[in-house]
Amino acid sequence: MPTFDYDLFVIGGGSGGVRSARLAASMGKKVGIAEEFRFGGTCVIRGCVPKKLYVYASQFPEHFEDAAGFGWQVSETRFDWPALVAAKEKEITRLEGLYRKGLDNAGATILATRAVLVGPNTVRLTATDELVTAERILIAVGGHPTPHADLPGHELCISSNEAFDLPELPKSILIAGGGYIAVEFANIFHGLGVDTMLIYRGKQILSRFDQDMRQGVQAAMVAKGIRILCEDIITSVSEAEGGGRTVTTKAGETLAVDQVMLALGRVPNTGSLGLEAAGVGMDERGAILVDAYSRTNVPGIFALGDVTDRVQLTPVAIHEAMCFIETEFRGNPVSPDHDLIATAVFSQPEIGTVGLSEEAAAKAFDELEVYRAEFRPMKATLSGRQEKTIMKLIVNAADRKVVGAHILGHEAGEMAQLLGISLKAGVTKDDFDRTMAVHPTASEELVTMYQPSYRIRNGQRV
Repeated sequence: MPTFDYDLFVIGGGSGGVRSARLAASMGKKVGIAEEFRFGGTCVIRGCVPKKLYVYASQFPEHFEDAAGFGWQVSETRFDWPALVAAKEKEITRLEGLYRKGLDNAGATILATRAVLVGPNTVRLTATDELVTAERILIAVGGHPTPHADLPGHELCISSNEAFDLPELPKSILIAGGGYIAVEFANIFHGLGVDTMLIYRGKQILSRFDQDMRQGVQAAMVAKGIRILCEDIITSVSEAEGGGRTVTTKAGETLAVDQVMLALGRVPNTGSLGLEAAGVGMDERGAILVDAYSRTNVPGIFALGDVTDRVQLTPVAIHEAMCFIETEFRGNPVSPDHDLIATAVFSQPEIGTVGLSEEAAAKAFDELEVYRAEFRPMKATLSGRQEKTIMKLIVNAADRKVVGAHILGHEAGEMAQLLGISLKAGVTKDDFDRTMAVHPTASEELVTMYQPSYRIRNGQRV
C-alpha cells in the first residue's frame, strides 16, 4: 500500500473544513489543514457572525424610540461606527482562536498557506512550494461575492466582505440585489442612520420566499424609509467629485450616493485551485460536482460546503462534514439530508421559514389548507409602532401534514429553528391543534389557527 504524509488533508479553514479536520484528528488520524487567510471562513470572519452583530447594533434606534411608550425617557444618543467595527473584530478574533484551539487540541497540523492540487493525492503548499500527499483530500474553500466584472465601474463598488470594515460609515448607499444578503444589509445600514436604497431586477425582493413574507418585509422596509427600486438594474458606476459615486440605471435614473454595494450572489472559490490538473469535475459556475457522499469524480478527493453550491448555509457545511467523517472514517455511509432546512432572513422584521412556500406547495399537492394570521405584536401596542407579524402554515389536505411554516416578525429565526424540528418529525396540523398555547406570546398563534384561512385546489385559491 502507498504511504501518505496525511490520512486527511483539508483545504480551507471554514466551518465545514475545520469540523472535518477536528473530528478526524480526534479519532487519531493524521490530519493537515491549510488556510491562507483566517480560520472561521465566511461565516465567522465576514458573514453570519459579524452580520448578526451589526443587525443588533442597527436595532437600537427603534428600541430607543419604543422606550417612550413604556415610560422611559432616553436622552440624546450617538452612534460610533469605529467602536462597533473594533468590537466586532475583537469578537471574531476570539472565535477564530477557538477554531484554532479545537484543531490544536485534536492534534491536527495547521498550515498557514494556500494549498493547490497537483494530482489525485498530492497538494502543493504555495508558501513553501512543498508537496505533501494524503490518502484523502477534502476541498472546503467556500465561495465569494460575485464581482459582476461586466459592470462598468464595478471596481468602485464594495461587497459584503468590505461592508464590515469601511473606514467610515457612509451617509448614503445603494445596494444592488434582492436576496437575503442585500435585504439584511439594507436594514443594517438604514438602522445605523444611512440613507439607503436597494435596486433589484425582479418585481419583488426575496424571490425564493413565500409571497406573504416577501410582501410583508418589503412593505415594512419602505415604511421605514428604505427606497426600493424594483425591475431595474445598475448600468454603470462612476466616481463623483468628492469621492462619492454616480450611478446610472437601466430605467434611466441617475443616483448620487457615497457607496455602492453589490450583493448579486456568490460563486465558489475554485479559481487557481488546481482542480483541472487533478481532473476534478465542475459545473458551469465553477462549483465542484459531488455525489450524495461528497465524493468528486476523482477517487480520494472530496468536497463540501459552499464550494459545491448545493445549499450555501454554514450549518449545512457542518452537517456535510459530519456525514463525510461518518462515511469515510467510521465505516457508516451517511449522506447529507438537504430536505426541510429551516432558514432565516435577519431583516427587520425577521423572516423565519421552513418547508415549502405556498406557491411551491400548490404545484406539489392537489389540495392545500392555508392557515394565516396577521396581527400587531403586543409590544407595538404601547410603543405605537405600526408593524405587523405574519404567521402562516401550509398543510397538505390529503394527510394534514404541515409542509411549510413561515413567520415574519420579531425573533422569527428563533421560532423557525423549533418549527424545523417539528416539520422534520412529520408533524401534522392536528398535532399543532392539540398543543397548548404559551400566553402571551406571538408564537401562540401557531397553535390557535383552527380553521383554514383559505384553500388551494389544483393550483387555484377557493
